[in-house]
Amino acid sequence: MLRQYKLKNYNFKLIIFVICLSFIGYFAIGSAKQSVQSRQLYGILIGIIAMVIVSLIDYNLYAKIKWVLYIISVVGLTLVLIFGVVVNHSKRWINIGFQFQPSELAKILLILFFSQFIMKYRERLNTFKIIVFMIILVAVPMLLVYKEPDLSTTIVIGITFCIMLFVGGLEYRTVFIILGTVIPLGIAFFSIIMQEGQSLLKEYQVIRILAWLYPEKYADSAAYQQRNSVTAISSGMLHGKGLNNNVIASVKNGDFISEPQTDFIYAVIGEEMGFIGAAAVVILLFLIGYECMRIAHYSNNVSGAIIADGLAGMVMAQGFMNIAVTTGLLPNTGIPLPFVSYGLTSLVSLYIGIGVVLNIGLQGDKRKKMSTDV
Repeated sequence: MLRQYKLKNYNFKLIIFVICLSFIGYFAIGSAKQSVQSRQLYGILIGIIAMVIVSLIDYNLYAKIKWVLYIISVVGLTLVLIFGVVVNHSKRWINIGFQFQPSELAKILLILFFSQFIMKYRERLNTFKIIVFMIILVAVPMLLVYKEPDLSTTIVIGITFCIMLFVGGLEYRTVFIILGTVIPLGIAFFSIIMQEGQSLLKEYQVIRILAWLYPEKYADSAAYQQRNSVTAISSGMLHGKGLNNNVIASVKNGDFISEPQTDFIYAVIGEEMGFIGAAAVVILLFLIGYECMRIAHYSNNVSGAIIADGLAGMVMAQGFMNIAVTTGLLPNTGIPLPFVSYGLTSLVSLYIGIGVVLNIGLQGDKRKKMSTDV
């Protein structure tokens, strides 16, 4: 399980990018809600320790326990629906002495599971039987997450799954067939949820979509947070108003954004760190994704490439969705900004995922790297 690795093969760039992004979040959280800043620091430290430990464990081990990982994911998501704590219309957390969010850990475990599953059935990946079987397997956790309800995480899981399938060897013909089916279904779904009396989405979710489409009509209700978020980001200009400022005109100080330390932390960064801080977050997210994809390129087997590319896709997709919500490009969905938003389950789970990717890098095909560099 534990192997001897050379320190020179450790991807310190990826570690530095992750830690830098985490500390941007740490300082922004302290400004948004100082009472939880110390907990976030504990989360960063626990995450770093977990990352280092996981990075020394041979990732090929997950092939032997892939079904255990899947069962843990499904059981955890089922338990949250039964015993979960309801917060803001959603039941996403289980109280086990502290708030634990199973869907955040499930995203990492599902990446590990499907990487090994695709690896095992790669030669038959494009057959109808295997595709249907995998869709059923991913549909179960997606449905459980959707029932919380957590549409944004459901979408992220779906996007990550599609990326992993493509990296695993899904043929372009199959991709076009799936897109030809999914796109019309998506249009039909959107048309249905806009009808009165529909039951696919809850009322508050429909209102959020309407508020996104008609922000002026819902300016004092459902669109209130997003409009204030856009105002906060734009008011930061180049350098921002400064962390922990006492500016009366601050959107954060005026409590115009509820729980700014979580889903709307990017608004705090934009207002207090300005364009420089907001751009730094985007650049660091891109660099983390790039380093993961680079490790995937040098992986010595397909499962390693699938894991690294899957995590890259998940981080960048989730980051895009969060920033798109805070800037008004997408409806308010409620999803954390990777490594930045307050939340220990999300933070530690992501660090665990990075640990797996680091181990893939430690075992990468150096001959391939040398030939590429030449």
